[in-house]
Amino acid sequence: MALAGAGDKHMSAGKQTGSEFVFIYTPLPSREAAEKLAEALVSARLAACVNIYADVTSVYEWKGAVQKEAETVAFIKTRRALAEEAIAAARKMHPYDVPAFLVLPIEGGNQDYLDWARGQVKA
Repeated sequence: MALAGAGDKHMSAGKQTGSEFVFIYTPLPSREAAEKLAEALVSARLAACVNIYADVTSVYEWKGAVQKEAETVAFIKTRRALAEEAIAAARKMHPYDVPAFLVLPIEGGNQDYLDWARGQVKA
């Protein structure tokens, strides 16, 4: 196929760049809480970008009862080396008693975006 390799020079799936970055997934009670957390992390250069997804429904058990709540999810994009620092900063602002901070690997992506992201966070 002629087009299969056309964009390969812009993609990276190796450890050198791809595994350098992670998403930190965290649900929050509102868009406002997510935006406040996102702005603080980006301003502190602990996140290159934070994607906010509103109107998510979470179903879970808490204190013996099944709960169903509307939440907003934040996906924090950062370097793997900054994940613990970003989580510590986010935990201080997070309104939940037991917040979820789940670190998910980013295995690759387009090189120009990864270069931009690298420049947005602490070295």
